[in-house]
Amino acid sequence: MKNKYSHIIWDWNGTLFNDVNWCIEVMNKMLVKREIPPISNIQDYHAAFCFPIIEYYSNVGFDFSIEPFEDLAKEFIDTYHVNKSGNSKLYINAETVLAEAQESGITQIILSASKADNLLSQLSEFDITHYFDETLGLSDIYAQSKADIGVNYIVKSNVKNALVIGDTIHDYEVATQLSADCLLISSGHQSKEKLLSCGVPVLDDISGVLKVLEL
Repeated sequence: MKNKYSHIIWDWNGTLFNDVNWCIEVMNKMLVKREIPPISNIQDYHAAFCFPIIEYYSNVGFDFSIEPFEDLAKEFIDTYHVNKSGNSKLYINAETVLAEAQESGITQIILSASKADNLLSQLSEFDITHYFDETLGLSDIYAQSKADIGVNYIVKSNVKNALVIGDTIHDYEVATQLSADCLLISSGHQSKEKLLSCGVPVLDDISGVLKVLEL
């Protein structure tokens, strides 16, 4: 049977890689250091988190007239990578889904708002690089839109039938710009309620992806 999609374009953080609690912990270290109230629970985190990331920093209480966003972003990334991925793991069943999709002949890439070298470092820790034909990240740490990188890949590779899988409204926006279908997973950085506003299928966890792919 012909695959439903020729390509899957995966988001990384919060989709395949479960770093949500670690992101909250790192951000809270920064907030407490500045005597700003920390993020108290996952609901508050989901309420604050958004793209562009500079708006998220503003939502949790940073004042850019005191410290520029660029300095804060660097501190976050430096702290986040202190223990590399020791505080985070792949989602349960993530590698099973990757393996099944690869076995079926679907081309898989990662398109992430992470800095490209940081992304490759994390992938190598889990020994999953071989599942992906391309790993596409940004050239800096400021987590702006990844859409342009994705569009360039789609055009260069002449992709006609792609599915974007992510965990944020931004992933839906990227899929729209790529003229790709979108599937969202609510176990990551944004709530199911927010994701449902996009009008695309929303899964509770990654294990449901194989059913959507009809594998």
